[in-house]
Amino acid sequence: MSRIALVTGGTRGIGAAISVALKAAGRTVVATYAGNQTAAENFTAVHGIETVKFDVGDFEQTIEAIGRVTSRLGPIEILVNNAGITRDATLARMTRDMWDAVIDTNLGSCFNLCKATFDGMKERKFGRIVNIGSINGQAGQYGQVNYAAAKSGIHGFTKALAQEGARFGITVNAIAPGYVDTDMVRAVPPEVLEKIIAKIPVGRLGHAEDIARGVVFLTADEADFITGSTLSINGGQHMY
Repeated sequence: MSRIALVTGGTRGIGAAISVALKAAGRTVVATYAGNQTAAENFTAVHGIETVKFDVGDFEQTIEAIGRVTSRLGPIEILVNNAGITRDATLARMTRDMWDAVIDTNLGSCFNLCKATFDGMKERKFGRIVNIGSINGQAGQYGQVNYAAAKSGIHGFTKALAQEGARFGITVNAIAPGYVDTDMVRAVPPEVLEKIIAKIPVGRLGHAEDIARGVVFLTADEADFITGSTLSINGGQHMY
């Protein structure tokens, strides 16, 4: 029986590529989404991957949704915390709501999903958790104190939880993508995007599939000696 994998924010962009790659690797995949039902329905129609809608930043919604998934499919053994949003502004212009929204969705969701699945992994003596951080959590970025704080927090969260899970056969790792060719990055003004690409040694934006291959590697049964690590997939832009 294939292992159950759950990917948050798994119907678009990097998350969609991760969901598709995990399915191709033989996993039974469930992808979560927050609001774009049309995109989720199209994703299921094209890829045959089940989707479930809930707010990953809301603890009670998360516990309830994971309960529904596990009651039908079985315990979640692979968790990819990919969901993320931006609410960019300098500190002078950033509101507390903008701060809270990003921290709750990007970092709080890691706590919520791990809390909902970790005990089951411990019971089964197997688990693979991958948290999607960011180059901007490693190097910082102007106008993103909320996003950089959340993503940096993910890297610390990963190392601490890895220590808790190691003796139970649970690995916890992070991936820190650089600038990837997604709708969010393509929305950047062309002159700014040109400057970003100029700083990437390999000379291009990343592809969502570049990140997905890293997730497949870290979630393999054989990857049991890799834990507490951050895999930076950024074309050499930030060597950390």
